[in-house]
Amino acid sequence: MAGSEQHYTLELPKFDKPVRLLIVVAPYYKDIADNLVAGARAVAAEAGAVADLVEVPGALEIPAAIATAARMTDYDGFVALGCVIRGETTHYDTVCNDSSRGLTMLGLQGVCLGNGILTVENRPQAEVRADPAGQNKGGGAAAAALHLIALSRKWAGQTKGIGFRPQGESIRLAGETEGPTTA
Repeated sequence: MAGSEQHYTLELPKFDKPVRLLIVVAPYYKDIADNLVAGARAVAAEAGAVADLVEVPGALEIPAAIATAARMTDYDGFVALGCVIRGETTHYDTVCNDSSRGLTMLGLQGVCLGNGILTVENRPQAEVRADPAGQNKGGGAAAAALHLIALSRKWAGQTKGIGFRPQGESIRLAGETEGPTTA
């Protein structure tokens, strides 16, 4: 049974510069969303991060909002929060798959984000997962974003050589004999 499983949780990263998070929440199930946000805010505060909040209509809009914010703002990372409860139609599958796919695509593009969109069979499952004193999936999503921010900062100054050119070697330009011969 999953309830008795023991999970290892990484310590929150330490930061020497301020961290700004944007929490993007779909409050379709308001009480569940509020608990997710409370958990995310608590973890952000524990790590010394400032967390702003925006609301969007539903889980499908969360990736678009994060993509827009990543392109147009200076947030270090993002926390995606919401809840999708299975209903009687296949709409559940579409919302779960497409919101997850959108967030995964953003992550693969280098956006630091934590996915806290609950995808559950029923309301009691959502309540347990959203509860900050329970499974605290909102806090877990914030922690995931913070860990990715720490990694991106750690790797920010590192570069690799391009193609077969060793790092630091200049590129010789072909063409005219006048002007610079290296780039």
